Parts: sequence; structure tokens; C-alpha cells
Amino acid sequence: MNRRGCSTVSANPGRVRPVVPRYLLVLGGSLVAVFVWSGIGPRDVATWWLEVMPVIIGVPILVATYRRFPLTSLAYILIWLHAIILMVGGHYTYAEMPLFNWIRDAFALSRNHYDRVGHFAQGFVPAILAREVLLRTSPLRAGKWLFFLVCCVSLAISAFYELVEWWAALLTSPETGTAFLGTQGDVWDTQWDMALALVGAICSQLFLGRLHDAQLTRRAEPPVQSDRASPEQP
Repeated sequence: MNRRGCSTVSANPGRVRPVVPRYLLVLGGSLVAVFVWSGIGPRDVATWWLEVMPVIIGVPILVATYRRFPLTSLAYILIWLHAIILMVGGHYTYAEMPLFNWIRDAFALSRNHYDRVGHFAQGFVPAILAREVLLRTSPLRAGKWLFFLVCCVSLAISAFYELVEWWAALLTSPETGTAFLGTQGDVWDTQWDMALALVGAICSQLFLGRLHDAQLTRRAEPPVQSDRASPEQP
């Protein structure tokens, strides 16, 4: 029994294996369900593949690294939320998401803004992931330099994704490229996308930084005590 009252299973008496928390099983099961729904009759099959590819790549990596480098619950929940946004966008395409079509028509907006939500999340979610990796694997501590570097990482991810969109548009059909880019006639769409990712990274750290720090503190394991008595000091 571990310090939080959760049982552990170990084939090796000297090594304790963490039990997968129930909330992760719920997140994983719901993610699979949405993935299956997303892949049934998408508006454009090629666009669907392009949109959900980060999920197809990222989820196996998270599963493979869980025992060696488990993340905080905040990070896993945000990744789950981002994956849902990507899969919904893949099913409908970002320019034709029905709820945001209704919002566009109801408020006389110039475009479907679901892709704006997606790019805000593209900064909001990776910011917490980058923050966690930097805090746990580098000498950095919470503060101005961490805040700045997390923003830089998030903005770099957004810029790289814009390059991926450009390459995909060049390599696929005009229809698929247009659906994947989701510019909807806005010549400044790429700049908007990166700006929203930066705003998302800033908001994520401002609003969730303390919660994230608290979870990182709670998940830190106490030092392992040896069974052998320490030699007496002279």
C-alpha cells in the first residue's frame, strides 16, 4: 500500500510499480470513444488524418513513458482536452464545426472561429507540458525565466505546426490543403494562429501555474529509506 492508500503490484520485490489511476482510465476510454466517432464519416478523410495525427503519435508516447515519467493530473487532463479539440476538428474540419457555424450566424461573425480555439489550445496545453518537463529535468525553477522559456517553446511549437500545414498543403490536393489550413480567406490567418498560441501559453501559466506547482510538489516522492541501519557517527 502506498502513502496515498493505493495498492501497488510488483513482480520484483525491490521495485514498486504504480497503479494506473482511475481518472486516467476514464480519460483513455473516452478518448478512444471520441477517436472512433471522429473517424466515422469525416467530412474529408485526408484532412481527418492530418488533424488527428498528433493524437495518433502522442498518445502511444504518453503510454510508453508513463512508468518512467508520469505527468501530473493537470497535464494529462489538458492533453486529453486538446486531443478532443483536434479530433472534433478532424471530423468536421475547423472551418465547418457546426456549433461554431451557429455562433458565426447568430452573432453575424465573419468566420467560423473553431480554429481560433484550436490554436489557443495549441499554446495553452503545451505550455503546461513544457513547464513540467523543464521543472523536472532542468535546474530551472518557477519564475520569470521559466515563464519566458515556456512561452518560447509554445510559440516554437505553433510556428512548426504552421510549417507542417504549409507542407501538407503543398503535398495534398487543393481541397484537402484548404481544409487543413482553415484560413477561410484571412490573409493574416497564420499570424493570428501563432498570436493566439502565445496568448494561450501566457494564460495557461498565469491561471494554472500555482495549481501546477502544487501538483508537482505533491507528486514528488520522499527519499527511499534504507532497511539497513546507518553506521553511528563518531
